[in-house]
Order: sequence, then C-alpha cells, then structure tokens
Amino acid sequence: MEFILVAIIIIFVLEYTKKINTRKFIGDAEPYFKFLMEDDYKFLLNVRYGEEIDIDKLYGNRIRNGFLTIFVLLFLFVMSHATFINILLSVIIGYIVFKEPYIKLQGYYRKNLFKIDQMLPYYLKSLEILIQHYTVPVALTKSIETSPEIFKSGLKTLVSKIETGDSSVDPYMDFAKEYPVRDSMRMMRLLYRLGLGSQENKQEQLILFSRTVSTLQNKSREQKYKNRLDKMESKTMMMLFTTGGGILLLMLMSMLTMLNF
Repeated sequence: MEFILVAIIIIFVLEYTKKINTRKFIGDAEPYFKFLMEDDYKFLLNVRYGEEIDIDKLYGNRIRNGFLTIFVLLFLFVMSHATFINILLSVIIGYIVFKEPYIKLQGYYRKNLFKIDQMLPYYLKSLEILIQHYTVPVALTKSIETSPEIFKSGLKTLVSKIETGDSSVDPYMDFAKEYPVRDSMRMMRLLYRLGLGSQENKQEQLILFSRTVSTLQNKSREQKYKNRLDKMESKTMMMLFTTGGGILLLMLMSMLTMLNF
C-alpha cells in the first residue's frame, strides 16, 4: 500500500511540474479510438445538452476515464497477483466505465421519447402554416428557429442534405429514424410528397397533410389524458393497498396481543 501511495505522489509531482502531460497523451491517443464512438452518440448529446456542447471534449473524457480505470486496476493487480483473468477484468471494467455515459444518454433519450411524441404533432402544425406560404424546403428552414430544441439538430441536417441537392426521400427518412416515434415515418413521407407536388396539387396535398396532423394532435391529447388517468389509478390502487395492508397488520397485531394474554 505504501508503494502505491508513493507512486501516486510521484505521478502527481511529475504532472504538476509538467514533466509528463497525461492530457496530451490522452488527446494524442483519442483519434485512434474514434472507431469506438457510437453512431448516435452525437445525436444523443445534442438531445441531452443542446448543440453548444463540446462533443470531442466529452468523448475525450470518456476515453480518459476508461484508461485511468484500466491503469489503476492493473496497477493494483500487479501489486497483488497479476493473472490473465485479472487483466481481462481490468479491461472489461474500464470498457464499462467508458460506456456508462453513453448508456445514461440512451436512458435519458428513451425517457424523453414520450415528450418527443407529444411535441411532433404541434411542430408539424406550425410547419403546415409555413408551407401555405413557402415551399417545403424553405418552410423547413424557417421552422428551425422556432422549433423545439430537441428537433433543431435533426432539422438542420435535413435541410443541409436537401440544399446539397439530395432530392430523394432519404433525408426525410433519416429525420424520422432519429425520432422514432408514432407516425414519424408516415408524416415525413407525406412531407416529401408535398414538396414534390405541383403548385396546382399543393392545396389538395396540404389539406391531406393538415388532416393527418390534426389526427395526430387528437391522438396526442388522448394519450396524454390516458396517461394522467393511469397515473391517478395507480396512485389510488397504491393507497388502497397501503390502507388495506395497514388494517391487516393492525388486526394481526391485535390478534397476537390477545393470544399473548
């Protein structure tokens, strides 16, 4: 244990005197571990923290924490008895520490899918008003500023792909895949077709789009009320079980008291 403390002090002194630079080492090693970055990591960070977040810095922190965990565990195992199982265990625990922030982001996103599901119909309603005066790509661009924060990153990517000349349905489908909530795929297909339609058919397609959005809004309200009722019912059942359990417990205690007498 004394040797470990001495080693920690030496590393701290070397770091403090700039003889070694662990941050530079981790920064230099970071590009070699980019392949470990999850495909949806940037999206999840934007959902959680907004677009101003420094993604590279957070990813570097993940790599640093994973490396430090492996290093510390290996050091402790070497001091006791290093075996292949111990080394493998150190790497596994280090990888778990590396993945933990990503797993938390996934959990946050899953919890917020319901909110996304509730917000999408209202965003589409505001988009419908813009489409009455502009083309679909222009309406999408103008909607970014007033859209819910959670949609802004996906909308910017969608508009960017359209502006680069991608006239296929893929940009719309990519947006729907980023927000895999109820009817998102169908609504993006309708939006794509609305953008392709001629000016003569635009009003007819817009009416269809408006009706679909109104249906989604009604479903959203119904789901919201249903969730409230379910929550109230669960609280009522909890109160009944608590009250019933308390009464049974008092009766049991009374019976035991009488038997003791």
